[in-house]
Amino acid sequence: MKKILTFFLFTIIFISNTNISLSIESDVFIQSTVNRAANTLSGDLSKEERIEKLKKIAIDTVDINGIGLYSLGSHRKNLNKNQLSDYKAVFKEYFLKSFSSRLAEYSNPEIEVISKNKINKNYTIVLSKLIGTESRPEVKIEWRVYTKNPDNLLIRDLIIEGLSLARTQKEEFNSIINSNDGDIEALLRSLTDFSSQ
Repeated sequence: MKKILTFFLFTIIFISNTNISLSIESDVFIQSTVNRAANTLSGDLSKEERIEKLKKIAIDTVDINGIGLYSLGSHRKNLNKNQLSDYKAVFKEYFLKSFSSRLAEYSNPEIEVISKNKINKNYTIVLSKLIGTESRPEVKIEWRVYTKNPDNLLIRDLIIEGLSLARTQKEEFNSIINSNDGDIEALLRSLTDFSSQ
């Protein structure tokens, strides 16, 4: 589970820590926020300060609740209201802990937006690339942007070299639940244990 989120969170780092109140195109949203978020990693902030800013980035620009519900898959329909509420809270803490603690050490990778493809009124795919260096190859990254509310664009998935990270996480969560006889509490314990480390 940790390995799956590492690259997912590594790429989400480039999202801005500011809310965009004007309706803008998805590619402009990604490129502008990529550029602004780089300041969080390239400045003279302490690790603790970076962590706090990274958490704000995630809260402001990533659909954490949507990703969490998608990751539950068909198990979602088996939860009562209390379980669903507990899961949302635990997943958010899990996501933010993973996001902030793993990315606070990174420097300033460069991402360039290439194009966009509007799927429908709710989703646009923004194609970008992580610029290669002597020590790192170029990586293709597709951002699945939720555009139902044009004044509040949100990231719902990253597709790294053809691999959907949200789908991968969904498969891993499903594996944890199924290996524990369908007990959602096993997943909650796993997420809570990670968050409390």
